[in-house]
Amino acid sequence: MLKVIKTIDRLRAWRKSLDPSLVVGFVPTMGALHKGHATLLREARLKADILVLSIYINQTQFNDPKDFEKYPNTWDSDLRIAESEKVDVIFAPSFSEIYPDGYKYKVTENDLSQKLCGEFRPGHFDGVLSVVMKLFNIVKPNLAFFGEKDFQQLNLIQGMVQAFFMDLKIVPVATVREKDGLAMSSRNLRLNPEERALAPKLYQIISSEPNAIKATEMLNKIGFKVDYIVDDNHRRFAAAYLGPVRLIDNVEI
Repeated sequence: MLKVIKTIDRLRAWRKSLDPSLVVGFVPTMGALHKGHATLLREARLKADILVLSIYINQTQFNDPKDFEKYPNTWDSDLRIAESEKVDVIFAPSFSEIYPDGYKYKVTENDLSQKLCGEFRPGHFDGVLSVVMKLFNIVKPNLAFFGEKDFQQLNLIQGMVQAFFMDLKIVPVATVREKDGLAMSSRNLRLNPEERALAPKLYQIISSEPNAIKATEMLNKIGFKVDYIVDDNHRRFAAAYLGPVRLIDNVEI
């Protein structure tokens, strides 16, 4: 039966009660769950004996406070998805549980986190890495699952685990897309009907144009406001606004 745990003390007590031979899989999220998250949970359920899902809207990774305020809260729907994917425990802490020090201490990476999204969202990856390390230390998973849609984030978390000799394995999961190609994201809920109709062009154009410059020109021309399109290490990374909503994607090239 699905348990919801809201405090670190209770989560740690539950974790200590488990048979040490069991494999614990972990999917950290900020809620507003969709089919992409369900795919992560399904993959974790296949590989782990015990499945933990965290739902915590991490304030410290929002460089724009208004973006944090607008982030969707869909708790009832999230519970239904968790139940359907056979989650054992939802960890849903408060800010004071996760940041008792008020975020005085943080994890900082000084190379990849300064590029791509990091260039346009100062402090974002400090917040991501800090909360993920905290969650790893609390949940103590054997396996943690992250989507390739956030490829830069995935690489940074893999690097953090290696750098700090953390005893777990990061499992990448392929990007899940809508039928029209749009990468699934909680932010898609904020697109109006016209923006939602145009949004799949991001994937279509970065997948088909011969270079990043041409892709940028095409997207700006049809109504996107491009932050960046960068080709690096056989992958094309893109971030662009439609109205107030910032979309990211990446494809192999």
